[in-house]
Amino acid sequence: MRTTIDLPDSLVERTKISAAKRKTSMKELVIQGLETILAEDEPASSAASALARLKSGYALGGTTLSREESHAR
Repeated sequence: MRTTIDLPDSLVERTKISAAKRKTSMKELVIQGLETILAEDEPASSAASALARLKSGYALGGTTLSREESHAR
């Protein structure tokens, strides 16, 4: 997708220089930078966090049934 953003001239100049040093395009440099920043915002999904969610349980509403009550149904 194409988009237009206004950047300070000094930032554009530094971006051009950095892209040239890395032998890449300004577009790729901006994509890498945005992906790095956005990856920090994503919640970490790990086995430990999944187990913690399971241990805390889920509020599904209704009344909690005993084992016997749930098997009697």
